[in-house]
Amino acid sequence: MNDRMTTPWGQIALTRFPEDPRDRLRAWDASDEYLLRHLAEQEREGEQRIPLSGTVVVVGDRWGALVTALAAHRPVQITDSHLAQEATRANLAGAGVEPGAVRLLTTQDPPPERIDVLLVRIPKSLALLEDQLFRLAPALHAGTVVVGTGMVKEIHTSTLKLFERIIGPTRTSLAEKKARLIFSTPDPALERAANPWPYGYALPDDIGAVSGRTVVNHAGVFCADRLDIGTRFFLGHLPDSRGGRVVDLGCGNGVVGTAVALADPAAEVLFVDESFQAVASAEATYKANGVPGHAEFRVGDGLAGVPAGSVDLVLNNPPFHSHQATTDATAWRMFTGAKRALKPGGEMWVVGNRHLGYHVKLRRLFGNCQLVSGDPKFVILKAVKR
Repeated sequence: MNDRMTTPWGQIALTRFPEDPRDRLRAWDASDEYLLRHLAEQEREGEQRIPLSGTVVVVGDRWGALVTALAAHRPVQITDSHLAQEATRANLAGAGVEPGAVRLLTTQDPPPERIDVLLVRIPKSLALLEDQLFRLAPALHAGTVVVGTGMVKEIHTSTLKLFERIIGPTRTSLAEKKARLIFSTPDPALERAANPWPYGYALPDDIGAVSGRTVVNHAGVFCADRLDIGTRFFLGHLPDSRGGRVVDLGCGNGVVGTAVALADPAAEVLFVDESFQAVASAEATYKANGVPGHAEFRVGDGLAGVPAGSVDLVLNNPPFHSHQATTDATAWRMFTGAKRALKPGGEMWVVGNRHLGYHVKLRRLFGNCQLVSGDPKFVILKAVKR
């Protein structure tokens, strides 16, 4: 597979993270290429309408393709994804970019105080886009160039309305290779409402230890405005943690790990997610409920970095999408990481859509898999490390 993206300034080798030679998905798409062509055309025309000599901020760069191509302009990357940040580090190093040439920030870090060029890779989550535009708008000025990019299927009327409401007048380009650009002109006189994120709500009363408790969601976290039905089903069947070390793997807003901690104050709960927004949500949810006991919050690639044989129980509701692609690669990595981290006799409990067939993977990996409970849509499975 070709792993080299052709840019107006030459070819660069790019990879996703973690690198997997069996992965057929590229680390860039036509929307990245379209944006880079647009920037180069402005440069060639000599109009200097896009001041790349100023502070260039790239939001939502999925695997670092944009900042690697633009590294000579010392851009700032802002991402919600630990995996994207690691891919960016690898791609910058592979391109021979000097350390520190690109500043890597997360969505939880304070953004630059002044932004001259804002490049936005449209995320799957409209809420995350809303939150980021609200956070970045104060740093924009009348001369700031704002360009968004995405595939046609990712850009909707609601997307454009967000730019209009938070930034200023907005228009789109013609489509090229099913990709489109968004041009937004900052309006310093625009009166914008307050950022609605993070968003909190009270949980329902019939879900065990977290009944009626508060949950806090930062933008972009799965089902940020309500309790999703898979998690609700899981909460009704959680195992006794018996004072052990428990991992809420892919923790999202942390409601599962918080339920464990409330039911068993002796448990040590580790909340893990690759999303900076998710881990911030989990910590906020945990603290909002005054939970006793010990907890740790970690952004990372699953259970990488967790010592082998150190965990008693792993609870997991694995995602089955990577941006717009449906894939089981994340679930498989979570399952293999759990097996390594679990003590002998330790258990992994998984909730998932019935049709995903996780029991096949768990049985292949652990040598056993038991159905704990099921309904027409979901199953809860248990695998024990022998």
